[in-house]
Amino acid sequence: MKEKLFAGRRVFVTGGASGIGRSIVAAFRNEDAQVAFCDIQEEEGRCVSEETGSEFLQADVSDEKSLTEVFTGLLKQWGDIDILINNVGISCFSPLIETSVNDFDRILSVNVRPVFIISRLWAIHRSVSCERYGRIINISSTRYRMSEPGNEGYAASKGAIVSLTHALAMSLADSRITVNCISPGWIETGDYSLLTPEDHLQHPSRRVGVPDDIARACLFLADEKNDFINGQNFVIDGGMTRKMIYT
Repeated sequence: MKEKLFAGRRVFVTGGASGIGRSIVAAFRNEDAQVAFCDIQEEEGRCVSEETGSEFLQADVSDEKSLTEVFTGLLKQWGDIDILINNVGISCFSPLIETSVNDFDRILSVNVRPVFIISRLWAIHRSVSCERYGRIINISSTRYRMSEPGNEGYAASKGAIVSLTHALAMSLADSRITVNCISPGWIETGDYSLLTPEDHLQHPSRRVGVPDDIARACLFLADEKNDFINGQNFVIDGGMTRKMIYT
């Protein structure tokens, strides 16, 4: 029997209780990786943990202390990690004039700050560690480069993640940690059967995306052989951002 690609690798995923994060957790567990994930949703997190054989750690990622305790505790438990996937994110859309500064700050506190906090903690740990393999994969969105009215906070947060990706890639080079980013387009995390033919056909790939599309990309970027891919952002959107649209 062929050995699984990530057998024995240690993986930490933020926001793994639902949607894309859930698929990422399952994908790495299917490759025999040791997986832990955090989420604020306790019931959903425990279900995913039981279904996949992963470790659930409840945390509010917008709380620096809570997130730090979870991550440093995991480093102590495992000795180190190999793959970090910064997936957690919220999307709150509202008209600009009805969006408060607190609303804006809340989105950034969940979507952007955890990427910096955890990456920094791992860098500190690796500064005295001899581990020579590492991967960070950040989940952004195609809204870093295209928008609709009322998504200022979300767009700003996703743009920041793309920029953080190449900045971290430079800072972590000596630790042999590559840092890349995935920007999903429309990934349906609800009832796929409710989508219309028009929903699918507007995509050059002729379908709306599913969470496994992103999980498979994470497996590819995490592969030890793919260390020459670094500081990049991969758009996975069925071709939509390449499509010229006139009305």
